Amino acid sequence: MSTYAVGDIQGCLEPLQRLLDQVAFDPTYDRLWVAGDMVNRGPRSLATLRFLHGLGDCVTAVLGNHDLHFLAVAYGHKKKGSFDTLDALLQAPDRDELIHWLRHRHLLYTDAQLDYTMVHAGIPPIWTLGQAQALAREVEAVLQSDYIDAFLANMYGNKPNRWRNRLLGYERLRVITNYFTRMRFCTVEGELEFDNKAAPGRSHQRGFLPWFAHTDHQCRRERIVFGHWAALEGRADARNVTALDTGCVWGGCLTALRLEDGQLFRTQCSDEDV
Repeated sequence: MSTYAVGDIQGCLEPLQRLLDQVAFDPTYDRLWVAGDMVNRGPRSLATLRFLHGLGDCVTAVLGNHDLHFLAVAYGHKKKGSFDTLDALLQAPDRDELIHWLRHRHLLYTDAQLDYTMVHAGIPPIWTLGQAQALAREVEAVLQSDYIDAFLANMYGNKPNRWRNRLLGYERLRVITNYFTRMRFCTVEGELEFDNKAAPGRSHQRGFLPWFAHTDHQCRRERIVFGHWAALEGRADARNVTALDTGCVWGGCLTALRLEDGQLFRTQCSDEDV
């Protein structure tokens, strides 16, 4: 049995299927971890969600910002963007079933036996793994509850831009969600910089580093896999983290990490895939 963690699929189903064929993935014995952004921007969001849903219990997925964006659009709290490719998913006869499945995914997932944690964007340097797990559960509980509508209506925004224990209500939920699904650069105190999506070395604000680069990070001994940051091209300058977003939807690669031995697998994404 092997466990494969893959980066941002974003509706690029054919590269995912090629990658699973490459590793001879067997859903009876193997497990697939998906580091968020399962849908949007690519050509086959509906087919991708149906495929992952159909694999059943062998799939463990966390939500990314594009997955939450789809939920916000589906619930009427966000308009589709000009580059969104969500129409087929929004109009699908099994839309409600797929939405229910998405709502019950994780924001953060830890497998103690494998000694790996998966998250879409990252974990801020101020949180221990235990704190991150507890705070992820707060948002997961709301997503799975009757309060999801109000949460999605209040989810968007860049404020507050750092964590404080005294935060309550939607401000608290918003900053937790932003850390797990939008973060790239932050300060050692956890202050977020939202505008810079470039590779490290191009952040012009003093004190802002990639979230994983802070030497005082409370999770520096935890093994973490994450997606979200295509500009990294799969390279993160920290021994305990693996960047899995290698820009498939932009014509790059789709990458999988076999957690048991650390071996990487990639398949090139062609123009036809995106």
